[in-house]
Amino acid sequence: MTTPKLKMKGGSTMPAIGLGTWRSEKGEVGAAVLSAIKVGYRHFDCSPIYGNEKEIGEAFSMAFREGLVKRQELWITSKLWNDNHAKEHVLPALRQTLADLQLDYLDLYLIHWPVAFRHGVVMPKEENNFLKPEEAPLDKTWKGMEAALAEGLARHIGVSNFSSARLEKLLEVAEHAPEVNQVECHPFLAQKELLEVCKRHGVVLTGYCPLGSGKEKGGAVPDIIGNEIIQKVAKNHGVSSAQVALAWAANRGTVAIPKSTNKSRQSENLAAAEISLTESEMAEINSLDSGYRYIDGTVWTGEGSPYSLEWIWEGGGIT
Repeated sequence: MTTPKLKMKGGSTMPAIGLGTWRSEKGEVGAAVLSAIKVGYRHFDCSPIYGNEKEIGEAFSMAFREGLVKRQELWITSKLWNDNHAKEHVLPALRQTLADLQLDYLDLYLIHWPVAFRHGVVMPKEENNFLKPEEAPLDKTWKGMEAALAEGLARHIGVSNFSSARLEKLLEVAEHAPEVNQVECHPFLAQKELLEVCKRHGVVLTGYCPLGSGKEKGGAVPDIIGNEIIQKVAKNHGVSSAQVALAWAANRGTVAIPKSTNKSRQSENLAAAEISLTESEMAEINSLDSGYRYIDGTVWTGEGSPYSLEWIWEGGGIT
C-alpha cells in the first residue's frame, strides 16, 4: 500500500497518515508500532509526555534488526515538552528523546505547546510552576530548535498548537521557518483559517484527534464516527466512517495521525488516504465545522496560570 505524501523542504516527504501514540499504554504501544510497520505505516508521531518513548524505541530497534523496515524509510516525529523552553534546554531534551527512541535523528521535532513551565516541572500543580510568556519567549525556544536542525539531530522542525497569528509572528523572526504546525483538526474543528495561513507559507498542517476524543471532558461529546453526514458518505463509498474522516483530512492536503492498537483498524486507517471524496461530499463534511475542541486547553489555564484560552488559541505573542 502506497500512502500519499506531502512534500517538505529539501525534498523530503511526510506520509499523509501516521500512527499517533498518545494514550497508547505501556505494554501495548510497542506491539502496536510493530503491527503498524507490518501493515505499511511509515509515519509515527511521538512525544516524551506520552510516557512510552522507551517502549517505542525498543519496537523500532526490533523492526530494524529484523529487517522489517530501514530507518530511512520511516518518518518519526517527537516534541519538546513545556519545561524545556529555555534555549539551553532544547538540545538536552532532544538528545534524551533520541536515546529513548534509539535513534540518531528525528525527521521532525516540534514545540509541543506555546505554554512554558519551570525546568523539571512535568505538569504544573501550583502557580510558581508556570513561566510567563516573557520569561520563556518562544523566539528564544525557536533558536534552540534551529540549533537542533543545524546539528543534524532533527531534519525538520515545527510547532504544535500554534494559532494563525502566533505562527505568522514566528515566521517573521525565524531564520529557518517552521515547516509543520500540528493542531487538533477534524470535521468539527476544520481549522480553515489556519490551514489557509499554513498553505500560504508552505507549512504542513498535521491534525491530531482526527477521529475525535471522548476522554478529555465529562458528559457527552460530539461523535464524529456516528455523525449522519459522515455515515452517509461512508455508505456511498462502501467504507467506514473513520475512513471518511481521514479521507477528508487527506483530500484537504493535511496530515492525520489517528491512534490505533488494532491491526485491522490500522489497515483501514492507512487505506483511507486513497479514498477520493467528491466536491459535494467535501462541502457536506465542511458544513459540520462548529469550532468544537476535544482538547480545549483548560488544563493550562487554572488558578495562578499566566495563560488564558484566548492567549493560547488566538494570541500572537511569542515574547
